[in-house]
Amino acid sequence: MRQNKILVLFAHPSQHRSEANAPIFEAAHEMDFVTTVDLYAEYPRLNIDIDKEQQRLTSHDVVIFQFPIYWYSTPAILKEWQDLVLEYGFAYGQEGNALQGKWFLCAVTAGGSFDAYRQGGHNNFTVKELFRPLEQTANMTGMCYLPPLVLFGSRTAADDNRLQQHISKWSLALQQLHDGEVDVDQANHFPTLNDYLLESALGAREDNKLVAGEDNRDLQGDRDLGDQP
Repeated sequence: MRQNKILVLFAHPSQHRSEANAPIFEAAHEMDFVTTVDLYAEYPRLNIDIDKEQQRLTSHDVVIFQFPIYWYSTPAILKEWQDLVLEYGFAYGQEGNALQGKWFLCAVTAGGSFDAYRQGGHNNFTVKELFRPLEQTANMTGMCYLPPLVLFGSRTAADDNRLQQHISKWSLALQQLHDGEVDVDQANHFPTLNDYLLESALGAREDNKLVAGEDNRDLQGDRDLGDQP
């Protein structure tokens, strides 16, 4: 089974005020197959080491941007990181195939509710729609784009006891990405990776029920045969 190495690039400019992103990042940090990088801690003056970051990319199979949504996009350092690191000849263009076939995911928090991120909602668009530039970046660089993993209503998630549930979902996503168990094509039929994971879990439960039923029928059949003279 393919074992993928995962790189999480974390961007939060005011972590001292973070109730959600910090524990989400820490959960990833505790997994031995995940490399975690706090970009603001590593580059407080935004002096990004391009060679170092490109080496990180080539050494991993899955690239994850973790961040709070700022004005429908990423915090500034992630835009700077993209502008500098994803160079012509490395990430795209002639001989720029270093990222071909890698998986790309955004794991984000949104202050607004799920209903706010839809047509007719307060923000008019889904998170997946707002992230089209990131999706096209993945397309341009040959990466396999996954729909975002989103914690909605992040400001109240800890108080509402939703944060730990999300961290469990996040940990499950990381494990499945590591094990190569995510169906990228199927996942992209869903607006978020949350929905894909939920559907996969429900499907697995149904499969287990069917297997259990078949086992019971097999056992019943064995007993029937045993009762024959």
